[in-house]
Amino acid sequence: MNDSPGAAPRGRRPKGQGPDLREAILDAAEALFSRHGFYGVTVRQVASEAGVDTALIHYYFGAKRELFDSVFARRAEILNEARLRAMQAYEDGAAGRMSVEGVIEAFIGPLIELSMTNDEGWKNYFRLVALVNNTPAWGGETMHRFFDPVVHRLVDSLKAALPGAETRDLYWCYQFLTGSMMLALSETGRIDQLSDGLCRSTDMEAVRARLYAYCAAGIAEVVRRKPSP
Repeated sequence: MNDSPGAAPRGRRPKGQGPDLREAILDAAEALFSRHGFYGVTVRQVASEAGVDTALIHYYFGAKRELFDSVFARRAEILNEARLRAMQAYEDGAAGRMSVEGVIEAFIGPLIELSMTNDEGWKNYFRLVALVNNTPAWGGETMHRFFDPVVHRLVDSLKAALPGAETRDLYWCYQFLTGSMMLALSETGRIDQLSDGLCRSTDMEAVRARLYAYCAAGIAEVVRRKPSP
């Protein structure tokens, strides 16, 4: 009997081999982590969801935290590249006449577009990021490791659009922007109930029509007021 990590575990039917099987494990872990958080999921549950043995997860990823980091990194790289491309394209096309709303659209737009594909993997990932973004114990450190370069690029672009802005104010504004952005992308259904169906959290066109303007107006007003320390 072949008990090597690449073999089909006893009593299981893996969804693929090699990279396909690795992706199946990541998909399963992503779905579970997005619903229950890091502490609410066990490696055994991930294995059951993916249809593999726990030994295979340890073989590919190591401990649960390494699995979680692999889940987080997989789509973070895609997002960061897409946002950097969008911001560069906007800056190249609007040189000398950049607007705050244009910068915000370039930063958030790629996420809205991915959500509108209705790919459940991306929807799970956005829920997971929102969860991590609001986890005091280690959420900030995780966001720092995976997203800081693109956030610094956003702040630099906002400085170009608002030459008189205080850097401290722009970082505060990003703090508020990321909360609005991730709540909108989480599609929790809260606004559906609150508005008696007038609004739908899954309506990304409605989100896009309002979120950029909302964030841009807030940032411009904070900069205009020049808050005291």
